[in-house]
Amino acid sequence: MTITRDVQETIQERIQNDPEFATALLDEAISLFLNGEPETARLVLRDLVNSTVGFEELAVEVNKPSKSLHRMLSTRGNPTMDNLTKIFSVLQQKLNVDFEIHAVRQF
Repeated sequence: MTITRDVQETIQERIQNDPEFATALLDEAISLFLNGEPETARLVLRDLVNSTVGFEELAVEVNKPSKSLHRMLSTRGNPTMDNLTKIFSVLQQKLNVDFEIHAVRQF
């Protein structure tokens, strides 16, 4: 009999124990948003929030109810740019990273 582990537990543990993995997920979430995949980006952000700052602390930081934040970062969520900016800013501080965006010409 194979013993399996919930993938969410594995992701949360990896985010908490591997700062480079957490930073890579934040980078991926930003890339997904900018490249037209907001549903997946919101789910990646949800994992990051759950594993780093938590929705209750994020709610205090961005002055929004935690239930609203949960809805925003669901597959059907529709966060405003202001709310996304606040969420990215909190995660940026929590992970101690800077953002550097580059546009690349397509051929």
